[in-house]
Amino acid sequence: MQTKGRKLLAAGAAVALLLGAGGTLAFAPGGDAYAEAAKIEVKQGIDAWQRGDHAGAVRMWRPVADAGNADAQFNLGQAYRLGRGVPTDLRTAQSWFEKAAQQGHEQAQANLGLALFQNGERERALPWIRKAADAGDPRAQYVLGTAMFNGDLVPKDWPRAYALMQRAAGQGMPNAASNLEQMDKIIPLAQRQQGLALARQMEQQAPPRLQQAPGSIGKANVPPSNSAIQSTLAAPVPKAAPVPKPAPVRTAETARPSAPAAVRAPIATSAAGWRVQLGAFSTSANAQRQWAGLRGRVGALASLRPFYVAAGPVTRLQAGGLPNRAAADRVCGAAKAAGSACFPVAP
Repeated sequence: MQTKGRKLLAAGAAVALLLGAGGTLAFAPGGDAYAEAAKIEVKQGIDAWQRGDHAGAVRMWRPVADAGNADAQFNLGQAYRLGRGVPTDLRTAQSWFEKAAQQGHEQAQANLGLALFQNGERERALPWIRKAADAGDPRAQYVLGTAMFNGDLVPKDWPRAYALMQRAAGQGMPNAASNLEQMDKIIPLAQRQQGLALARQMEQQAPPRLQQAPGSIGKANVPPSNSAIQSTLAAPVPKAAPVPKPAPVRTAETARPSAPAAVRAPIATSAAGWRVQLGAFSTSANAQRQWAGLRGRVGALASLRPFYVAAGPVTRLQAGGLPNRAAADRVCGAAKAAGSACFPVAP
């Protein structure tokens, strides 16, 4: 039976928007020549943005965006969202995201849905969040999974909520991993198993991961001095209402992947010290692939040892050992500048 009165966090405040880029134009709208010129102008705007000339980038993008280029529209939304090259204006940012989203720009669809959700326009947000979740955006999967667990705006569906949270956690959202731990205490075993099977099905059927559009600037292109973008994919999650201590685990459940022994495995003496967590993944193999890619891009990780920590249905990728919190913070700063989620883990 589903236990009444238990809800996860409100998801709206847990999502951070990314950042964008753009172009100027001398051709009249319409035709292949215009489309090619628009691409060039958008790319020139991106180059200006990456040089730190945000106002120049905005000037290049605006006429292209006014003429209907979705990348330029998304990029203007990002500029207004962050207040770079233009004053911060979230309403204007949302308007540009909506123009791009209506043309099928996946990043804009994700940002629009999440912005609407955060603004309290949740019914209007839901179709965009569903699109973004189907496209593989972990923030949208997190929000939709939370809504389905709580029965907010959508019918309560615990197996699908568990599957969506599993997918979000597998893409490195630590808040999703925390929600899974709460779900493990509440959702019956049979429904968790259904959710795991559905998550595997989603993973097999998923389109290529929501990629940065060729004409858009994403998180990895943001200068490392910008603390808002260096933050992890989601802000700290408010704690859910206290959950009564579960009854002793029955024999039939002792073999499930989230057995406490797997989570609390002792750390070897050689691994003592601070660590950094770089994500949570649906399989150990995915965590190992992420480590291989990050270690090659982030010099601060080169001397660290990877750890693959079982935590219920996910594997947490951690690296250590570091002598203190300051060292862990420095490593996380480098990892975030490279586009990775990261937070320190105390010994």
